[in-house]
Amino acid sequence: MALKQISSNKCFGGLQKVFEHDSVELKCKMKFAIYLPPKAETGKCPALYWLSGLTCTEQNFISKSGYHQAASEHGLVVIAPDTSPRGCNIKGEDETWDFGTGAGFYVDATEDPWKTNYRMYSYVTEELPQLINTNFPVDPQRMSIFGHSMGGHGALICALKNPGKYKSVSAFAPICNPVLCPWGKKAFSGYLGTDQSKWEAYDATHLVKACPGTQLDILIDQGKDDQFLSDGQLLPDNFIAACMEKKIPVVFRLQEGYDHSYYFIATFITDHIRHHAKYLNA
Repeated sequence: MALKQISSNKCFGGLQKVFEHDSVELKCKMKFAIYLPPKAETGKCPALYWLSGLTCTEQNFISKSGYHQAASEHGLVVIAPDTSPRGCNIKGEDETWDFGTGAGFYVDATEDPWKTNYRMYSYVTEELPQLINTNFPVDPQRMSIFGHSMGGHGALICALKNPGKYKSVSAFAPICNPVLCPWGKKAFSGYLGTDQSKWEAYDATHLVKACPGTQLDILIDQGKDDQFLSDGQLLPDNFIAACMEKKIPVVFRLQEGYDHSYYFIATFITDHIRHHAKYLNA
């Protein structure tokens, strides 16, 4: 599959690049960002996937999080895809910020008119890794995933739905129980239909409840002053309770004074890179 390089910038000895390609799953042109650390010049490196939140593109994480130095030091290739298909000309896809463009929710839609293009789950778990493994110096056996908000939800469900695929998972302020929050109800009813039992396949809390057990060591950071926490959009307590019941190891850190922004992410990003490097470089 042909890749078109959009940009390349040297950063902490490595290269931050952005590429465009024609996606088979999404049936449109998609961009993704990839950081190649200095170690990638001489051998294969682990791959760490970042999933961004509502309204984001591939640019937000690479320009705001400050992850490059830690990724360079630990020799991690970091991939950040876009958050939804683009330019599909579907009626209603640009009407609101929390559904449609920039809000793919990392599900495979089953409802018209979304089901043809809005297949972000298959894109981030299958198509994109295959593309990365074919075109870049990564070790397919060493792959992890993390994300923020909608992308934190995405990271958790990708890891929980694919035991053994990812070495580790972490999240910043994830949407932990989307079947019960306004964002999730809106997105899931639109993409997946009105049968709420089908929503549970993309809900981290329900996936944990149905989980026979996992080797994943989950790290979650949550800002205590996050407006979306107090608005009931994130519901981390439900996820933590489900993990405790299933004896799944999870480190949940409620960070005093922090909000939902990339200032929060930038503060703790090195901890998350280190968390993944522990498993990816083992």
